[in-house]
Amino acid sequence: MGKKRIASKGGDNKNNALKARTLSRGSKKKLAEGMLHVESTYNNTRVSLSDMGGNVVFTSSAGALGFKGAKKGTPFAAAKVGELIGEQASGAGVKDVDVVVKGVGAGRESAVRSFIAKGINIRTIKDKTPVPHNGPRPPKPRRV
Repeated sequence: MGKKRIASKGGDNKNNALKARTLSRGSKKKLAEGMLHVESTYNNTRVSLSDMGGNVVFTSSAGALGFKGAKKGTPFAAAKVGELIGEQASGAGVKDVDVVVKGVGAGRESAVRSFIAKGINIRTIKDKTPVPHNGPRPPKPRRV
């Protein structure tokens, strides 16, 4: 006999509970400006807000909000992450941010757009996506 499964009503309950919990923590630190780091891969989108010294204040990802599998890499999931970090940042009193975008995933733009929607001003946007210049040395030709 396996474990008993309890059917739960309302599919988005977990997502709202996680969101409410992260917002209720609040911030002890009040800051006027910060840096928003968006790392978007094919499989996930991570967004973190740091102060100007680089110390992370808030962070979240699509996986942390309850998205699983291929849904983590979607622009919708990235928008939800950007929205959550935007709410936390506005609660901490952030007015201006510099954005650093890294990666080639689908959520690059949507995470930044949903962050802007929370009324925080963006000063600069930098793209720090790593680009290989020539890569490693190729293997020697095969001798048969």
